[in-house]
Amino acid sequence: MSLLWFSASPSTMSTVFNMNPRYILYIHLVLNDIILLTLFTLIQVLSYIVFTLNVSLCIVLLVIAIFANLNNPLTLAVMAVECYIAICFPLRHTQICTVRKTYAIIGLIWVISLLSILPDLFVALATESMEFFHSRVFCLRENIFRNPDLSQKRDISNSLFLVLIWLTLFYTYFRILFAAKAAATDAKKARNTVLLHGFQLLLCMLTYVFHIMIAGLTYLFPKGVLAIRFSISILIQVLPRLISPVVYGLRDKTFRKYLKRHLFSAASANKHPQKTLKRP
Repeated sequence: MSLLWFSASPSTMSTVFNMNPRYILYIHLVLNDIILLTLFTLIQVLSYIVFTLNVSLCIVLLVIAIFANLNNPLTLAVMAVECYIAICFPLRHTQICTVRKTYAIIGLIWVISLLSILPDLFVALATESMEFFHSRVFCLRENIFRNPDLSQKRDISNSLFLVLIWLTLFYTYFRILFAAKAAATDAKKARNTVLLHGFQLLLCMLTYVFHIMIAGLTYLFPKGVLAIRFSISILIQVLPRLISPVVYGLRDKTFRKYLKRHLFSAASANKHPQKTLKRP
C-alpha cells in the first residue's frame, strides 16, 4: 500500500512523470487501486464491526468502488496500446501519444465506467421505496441493486468488456511479439510488459466470477460465510492491485531511480532530523 501511495504522491509526479503518457496512465491506474483498496478495507472493517450499514451510505461506497474497479481493465488495455505504438510506430509515438490525448482517453474511460454503473443507481432510485434507503443491510451489490434485470445487464456488459479488452491485449501482444523477432531489447521488454498486463488483467477479471466462487464455497462450508467472503475478496480485489507497482513501477528504470532517491532522502531525514529541520 505504501508503494502504491508513493507512485501517486505529488512528490513523485515530477515533470518526467506528468509529461509522459505512459507514467500518466500508470499513475491513473495506481490512483484507482488506492481508491478501491481503501473502500474495500473500509467496507470490510465496517461489516465486521457493525455488520449492517445504512443503505444510502452503502450505495455511495459501492458506486465509487465499482467505478474504480471498472476503470482498471480499461486502463490496462490503453497501456497495452500505448506500449504497442511505442514499439511498432516509434517515429510517430510522440505525435500519437500526447499528454492531451492521454488525459482525453482517461476522461473517456471515466465516462464509460460511469455509464456502466449509473443505470443501476437510477433503477434502484426509481423502483425502491424511501424506507429501503433508510434501512440497514449487509453492504453487498446484490443487496442494494436487487432488480434481476440489473444482474443480466451487469453480465452482458462484463462479457462485452472482457471480449474487447482481451482482443486488444492479444492483438498488441502478437504485434509486439513479431517486432521482438528483430532482437530489439525494447521490443522484448515491451512484449514481457504486455504479457504481465494480461496476467494482471486475468486476476482483475476474476471479479466476474466472484459471486460464483462465493456461492459455491458457501454451499460447501455454510458456517464460514464471513471467512470465505473475506478470503475470496483478498484474492480477487487486493492481490491484482499489489502487482501494479511491481509490473509498472519497479521494472521501470526511471521509476526505480526516483524511488531510491525518495527512500534515501527519507532515511537521511530519519537519521539526521535536526539537520532536516534547520532552515537556511
